[in-house]
Amino acid sequence: MSSIRICLDKVLEKQHITRYELQKRTGIQYQTIDKYYKNKVVRYDSDLLLKMCVALDCGIEDLIEVVR
Repeated sequence: MSSIRICLDKVLEKQHITRYELQKRTGIQYQTIDKYYKNKVVRYDSDLLLKMCVALDCGIEDLIEVVR
């Protein structure tokens, strides 16, 4: 069975950015960022993913992976 995994933890670690810093850059609530960070999101918000991509200067393929 395949699933989608959010890799925000890896991207933040690679760029040496904290969840708090991402919150300041995007205006997204810390609790929401934390859910994406811990991969506990069930419904993905495309607007939030776009804000994260812009703030982190990365592509959507850096934040999302398909796990087979």
